[in-house]
Amino acid sequence: MSTIISWFEIPVQDLERATVFYQAVFAAEFKRESMGGMEMAIFPHQKPNPGGALLKADTFKPSAQGTVVYLHAPDLTAMLARVSKAGGECVFGPQVLPDDIGTFALIVDSEGNRVGLHQPA
Repeated sequence: MSTIISWFEIPVQDLERATVFYQAVFAAEFKRESMGGMEMAIFPHQKPNPGGALLKADTFKPSAQGTVVYLHAPDLTAMLARVSKAGGECVFGPQVLPDDIGTFALIVDSEGNRVGLHQPA
């Protein structure tokens, strides 16, 4: 097993607003899909690497108190500079981790989700 993560979903209330936010922060385009009454914006990824999506569905609600997903940040400083401009907030960090693990920060996205950003060393 090369990774324990298979797929992740970040709940959103407004898929368009959330997509604009994450596209701005990551400076990347997201693919839109619909499936079984759910609307998604898929994070860019290459198979077989794990992927994930922003998800709008009646049974999923954004939260700043639940599970935290840490997303890869190739340039954490630049990404954090784009967070507030895109409608989010940096709530912790950046914090350098011990043992050459890298640097991370926590943000609150445009939907109210707490999300981690991690830049490897």
